[in-house]
Amino acid sequence: MTEKEKMLAGEIYSAVDGELLRELAETREIIHDYNHLRPSETQKMKAILKSLLGSVGDDNITINQPFRCDYGKNISVGKGFFANFNFTVLDEARVTIGDDCFVGPNVSIYTACHSTDPLERNTRMEWAKPVTIGNNVWIGGSVTILAGVSIGDNVTVGAGSVVVKDIPSNCVAVGNPCKVIRELKV
Repeated sequence: MTEKEKMLAGEIYSAVDGELLRELAETREIIHDYNHLRPSETQKMKAILKSLLGSVGDDNITINQPFRCDYGKNISVGKGFFANFNFTVLDEARVTIGDDCFVGPNVSIYTACHSTDPLERNTRMEWAKPVTIGNNVWIGGSVTILAGVSIGDNVTVGAGSVVVKDIPSNCVAVGNPCKVIRELKV
C-alpha cells in the first residue's frame, strides 16, 4: 500500500511521504486563492469548493473565509451547508457532514492522530480516524471535534465544546468533554 492508501485506511503511515506532502502543498495553494477572493465573488468560491471538496450536496454551500483544510478531497458536505469564519478541517481521514448543517466560527475537526510517546511522535508516523456528522446539526462556535467521533442527526453542540466521544441523534450536548444535557423529541 502507498502511504496515502494507508492514511485513508486508518493504518499507521508516514506523514512526511513525498506524495502526501505534494498534495498538502497543492491544497494550500487552492486554499490561498479561496481565502483571497473578494466576499462578493460567491460564484468563484462555490466553484473552488466544488472542485476542492470530495462532494458537495448542492449549490447552497457557504464557507466563510478564512477556511483551512489539509486535503479537501476527504471532506463531503450535504445540501444547505454553512460554515462560519475560521473553519479548520484536518482531513487525513474522511469527514462526512450531512444535509442542513451549520458550523459556527472557529470550529475545528481533527482526524489526525499522533502517539503520546514523544519518540514515536518524532518519527512522523501517524494514523487517522474518520469523523461523521449527521443531518440538521448545529455546531456552535469554537467547538473542537476529535478523530473517530460520530454525531447523530438533529444535534446541537454548544459553543466551546470538545467532542471526544460519539453524540447520539436528537439531543443538545455541551462541555469539555462534551456530554448530552437534553434529549429532543423530533
